[in-house]
Amino acid sequence: MTNSSHEAQPDLSTEITLEEPAAETIALSAADSSHEKPLVIVAHASVGSGHRSAANAIAQALRLQQEELLSGEVATITGDVEADQLLREVDIEVIDILDYGRVVFDGNKTASLFTGATRPIYDLTWRYTLTGRILWSGGTIWSRIMYAPFTEYVSKRKPVAIICTHITAANAAVSARMLTAQRFPIVAVPTDYETEGLWPQLTCDLFCVANEFMAETLRPRKIPEERILITGIPTREDFRREFDRDQIREAYGLPQDKRVVLALAGAYLPRPYIHFRAALDKTLPYLHLFEPTLHFVFVAGEDKEYVRHLQTQCRELGLTNVTILNYVEDMAALMALSDLVICKSGGLTVTECLCAKAPMVLLGKAYGQEKANVNMLTGTGAALHVTTARELLDTLRHYAYNPEMGRAMLINGSYLRRPDAARDIAAVSMELAAHPKDPTDPIFRKHFLKFYWGRRPAHVR
Repeated sequence: MTNSSHEAQPDLSTEITLEEPAAETIALSAADSSHEKPLVIVAHASVGSGHRSAANAIAQALRLQQEELLSGEVATITGDVEADQLLREVDIEVIDILDYGRVVFDGNKTASLFTGATRPIYDLTWRYTLTGRILWSGGTIWSRIMYAPFTEYVSKRKPVAIICTHITAANAAVSARMLTAQRFPIVAVPTDYETEGLWPQLTCDLFCVANEFMAETLRPRKIPEERILITGIPTREDFRREFDRDQIREAYGLPQDKRVVLALAGAYLPRPYIHFRAALDKTLPYLHLFEPTLHFVFVAGEDKEYVRHLQTQCRELGLTNVTILNYVEDMAALMALSDLVICKSGGLTVTECLCAKAPMVLLGKAYGQEKANVNMLTGTGAALHVTTARELLDTLRHYAYNPEMGRAMLINGSYLRRPDAARDIAAVSMELAAHPKDPTDPIFRKHFLKFYWGRRPAHVR
């Protein structure tokens, strides 16, 4: 991987740390583990759906690669004999780290706290204002205060690797590894197009990031080059497939002679979608203007009340170019048949659109990680961003008369498109798990909590 140039700066490596005595291995009786296969844990936190979707995608990739090896469909996955053999033997488990807390709380409700007046505060703390130079390096504090049950599980099962798609899971894994004196690798997989400062820097074996921009946020945080891998954000296997657009449109009863505009209004967390849905509602009276060229598909998810609301509005307005769908199982196919997608700027949603080759209009104000996603996608020309219903209508008018803008976004999106991300992360995780670790590596050193002083951030606001 090629290093980008930085201005020469003194290496200020002062650390703020509370060290603990050397860890003693927690005993595990043979009766507990002799019958169990090697275990790979894929850990997420149920804060929204993106982190969980990424974890499930990685687990799916591991299982598919395992099946391909066992069936003889392929001779090797990793190119490494030991890694392939380990992959043949492992069990794969997806866990929600919040289930292992001393106090189990609702991550979705907690996330909703940052969707109202507090969102600007979240934005300030998310990237560099408070986390640009003084950085978190992990510690046993996470287990001692909150996640002791997870440490006990790690002590019992002795996983060969833990892959984390959420900050809380990564910190809990670091804590558990320190307390149990194990040497399994921890692979961190951020699921947005920027890396938050609370990821446990220096104490993960590998960071699998979306692109070079994200790698440039890790280097000033003193992450060694060999522990940064550009893989993309993981999506399900369906997003690697090619679909027959005409056949899928026929299955959904959609016209073949119009461009399909897909609006993803299904709310896993209702509150963040309030403004998104309100903007869509304001556009409904004008959608008949696009009847000759555009057909709109609204995905309302499992929110039955919202489904009824849309059906009533469309009926009263006499709209003939709108289809309303409930929860959709095969989202990859639906995205693939679409010519344009209106969506929020969540990391997994936009990545799925990229992999499905669906141009995007990102609707709504963005804070924190979503702001980073908007900046990345609009900066590369892979998406458009609008914040109001008026802007959305203006963009739809422009698109109706200039379909080339969709094709341009597809070309630009190819710069970010990495549909093999889940498989690549699965394979490299098995390679790390298959080989002995250096016990003198500083990442295994035990401490209660640790901060360190980073270099000047590559990207600042």
